[in-house]
Amino acid sequence: MTHRLFALGACALVAILVSVDFSSAQEKRSNPITLEQVENVEKLIGLVFNQAKRDSMRDDLFDQLKNYENIRKLVLSNDVPPAILFNPIPVGMQFEKGKKPLRMSPPGRVTVPNNPEDLAFYSVGQLAELIRTRKVRSEQLTKMYLERLKKYGPKLECVITVTEDLALKQAKRADAEIAKNKYRGPLHGIPYGAKDLLALRGYKTTWGSVPYKDQIIDEDATVIRRLEEAGAVLVAKLTMGELAWGDVWYGGMTRNPWNYKQGSSGSSAGSASATAAGLVAFSIGTETWGSIVSPSTRCGTTGLRPTYGRVSRTGAMALSWSMDKIGPICRTVEDCALVFNAIYGPDGKDQTLYDLPFNYDPKINLGELRIGYLKMEFDSARANKANNDSVLAVLRQLGAKLVPIELPKYPVGDLSFILSAEAAAAFDELTRSGKDDLLVRQIKNAWPNAFRSARFIPAVEYIQANRVRYLLIQEMQKLMNDIDLYVAPSFGGDNLLLTNLTGHPCVVLPNGFNNEGSPTSISFIGRLFGEAKLLAVAKAFQDATDFHLRHPNLEK
Repeated sequence: MTHRLFALGACALVAILVSVDFSSAQEKRSNPITLEQVENVEKLIGLVFNQAKRDSMRDDLFDQLKNYENIRKLVLSNDVPPAILFNPIPVGMQFEKGKKPLRMSPPGRVTVPNNPEDLAFYSVGQLAELIRTRKVRSEQLTKMYLERLKKYGPKLECVITVTEDLALKQAKRADAEIAKNKYRGPLHGIPYGAKDLLALRGYKTTWGSVPYKDQIIDEDATVIRRLEEAGAVLVAKLTMGELAWGDVWYGGMTRNPWNYKQGSSGSSAGSASATAAGLVAFSIGTETWGSIVSPSTRCGTTGLRPTYGRVSRTGAMALSWSMDKIGPICRTVEDCALVFNAIYGPDGKDQTLYDLPFNYDPKINLGELRIGYLKMEFDSARANKANNDSVLAVLRQLGAKLVPIELPKYPVGDLSFILSAEAAAAFDELTRSGKDDLLVRQIKNAWPNAFRSARFIPAVEYIQANRVRYLLIQEMQKLMNDIDLYVAPSFGGDNLLLTNLTGHPCVVLPNGFNNEGSPTSISFIGRLFGEAKLLAVAKAFQDATDFHLRHPNLEK
């Protein structure tokens, strides 16, 4: 995940700068915080007070320091959220309320290949048709994927745990149910993998990190439970960048199956790599700031980052409570729709969720829509410009009305410390205990240093940044009122961070290859809770191309 740190400093956090021993009665009565220390902290936050004001603050600062010490005596595990909920909904926005049946594209003629291993690269929709018609058994499919996980997983460094016993049990149950005409739907009997920040009872949930590599969480994440209810078969827990940053984890670096010398990017590193390599039929990833978009781009997969508040995060590692989102990584856009349909909606536990329908219908007339495109980002692209421009050409051929747009003019990059502050809180104990020294990456641009630096972000500045975020949400709504959705270079300008801050959904899908033979991507951004239309448009583009049908040569 791309990560930058901005404004440091906090008068309220002078605890980091002073060593205070509360053991003696004398020290409890005296204030060890000096005027010089207050002045030094001022320099970190860009403020200047005179000596009288500094002296007046000393008692408050010392009282605050004692407050912090008392609060730190409480044990706050990662699954405890703050009593402040992020609301991505602009003022006055209205939503579709009626729920309609999910519509799928006709499967067409799907045949069993001569080489059963070729099934590894079939779409979920194709596999579902073979399983539904009993031309392929779930157990057969599951064993094939398990063998591929064992064969190629170590080479790609994309697997943390192969859940073989569980998978075979679930596959046999699926076959037995289908034989009795108890078909649960298109995910019934389909093998998948989950990013290893989702809890699974009885198995390790490592978060890709040394301090947690033996952690077992005694619950099933809501997403895992819902996929089981849909009949899906969990074959593996897949790698993630340590604590959801990048592609480096405690066991190595997850590889791009198109180029083994290259990492798969992150932080949903194993999810994208395993899906692209045909080790699973689909996978579950998460995004806070690019963690579905980036590895999907690198590995040539199709990913859906849903609207914030769509998919429950119960049982998932928290990094940023106001930005974390869970979504599918698949081979096709419609596969994303099928998986999303199984996992979205309230669960009675995650209080950030909204109960709104997902009425996906692949039949859509692009000529009836206004599709925006980020003109400046397309025009100024240095890398992959030809691939980006070809997307606009294809959309025009499909009858789309393309409207040049610009994103709201706000200091989006400067808001990134919202993520930093929340992540530092999520892993506060790790920093204070010194166990952050156990993390694999210890460079400046890595979590240990980021967590420490974020402790100097003032609470006032964090709140001010979120007030700017509120304005950004309102301005984005004005933009989206004029269009149905828009298309953007996946890493063009501020779009990736901006839409993660505002909570807008994104579909990322391959749009070609670069000079080195690695995939490139394009992103479609939809209205809040507008995944149905967004996916239908992205599918129309994908169906007019063949990039998603290509797959890497794993034997090289």
